[in-house]
Amino acid sequence: MKQLINEDIVYIGADDPNLDLFESQYTVPNGVAYNSYVVKGKDKTVIMDTIDARKTGEWLAKMEEALDGRTPDYLVVSHLEPDHAANIGLLAEKYPDMKIVGNATTFRMLHNYFTIDGLEDRKV
Repeated sequence: MKQLINEDIVYIGADDPNLDLFESQYTVPNGVAYNSYVVKGKDKTVIMDTIDARKTGEWLAKMEEALDGRTPDYLVVSHLEPDHAANIGLLAEKYPDMKIVGNATTFRMLHNYFTIDGLEDRKV
């Protein structure tokens, strides 16, 4: 089920009520929410962050529904902690023409976690 923020922004994150410690140290008695969004512009489509690997299947299903046949032009990577970044490699492989938006630190570290074909040409 789509969770619209407005007609151009769709929440595609997932709740993880079974997680009891966030980052193995912070008690989260109600679990956590992994936030991710699809932003659909007139000409471009953006995915804001991926989510933790525990919820990949749910996230992919929500993403496909939100994309509604569109192909993402950009993936914005806010940072590389697993709750935001676990599916970067999967998404980069699924959409080989998608650009990846990040900062200098993101791109210095990205190769430590993922092998992304053509990364130099995909960086923004």
